[in-house]
Amino acid sequence: MLFQNGALLTDLDVFENVAFPVREHTDLPEALIYKLGAHQAAGGGLRGAAGLMPGELSGGMARRVALARAIVMDPELLIYDEPFVGLDPISLGVILRLIKHMNEALGITSIVVSHDVHQLATIAHDSYLLSGGRVAAAGPPAQLRARRASDSAAVRQFMTGSEDGPVAFHYPAPDYAAQLFAAEE
Repeated sequence: MLFQNGALLTDLDVFENVAFPVREHTDLPEALIYKLGAHQAAGGGLRGAAGLMPGELSGGMARRVALARAIVMDPELLIYDEPFVGLDPISLGVILRLIKHMNEALGITSIVVSHDVHQLATIAHDSYLLSGGRVAAAGPPAQLRARRASDSAAVRQFMTGSEDGPVAFHYPAPDYAAQLFAAEE
């Protein structure tokens, strides 16, 4: 699981955060743990940051450390909770490429929970749009973007990011003009 905020252990440096699951769930010798942790850190571009503490990392670096920790045990399934939130364009691009590369090279199945429709479309094979606790639409991102006018207005609104549609953008309030004039009285 890759948590939205990374959930790094603040008292452990980068290397120890990456190696933590291996130490907790295996009896591997320290030399092998070192190699696994170093390999994962290097794959995320963090080889030189192995001794840094979480408080010394940028948001993108922290996300890459958390990603290295999430894959160090070679999972078959990886769940991402809003992995793109708060990332600068460079870090976002790196995370996108890492997710896509891991899916292809390692055969990992990824479930990415995100509101960033455009970024997901670059890596997703299938997307599921949830509304009201139910699947409102499912399919390849290109198919969801190409929905016809007869299809769900909520799906179209979500895919285009429009404020106009069945999903309210504005919190319910009295008429604005009436509210302004009432304040003058």
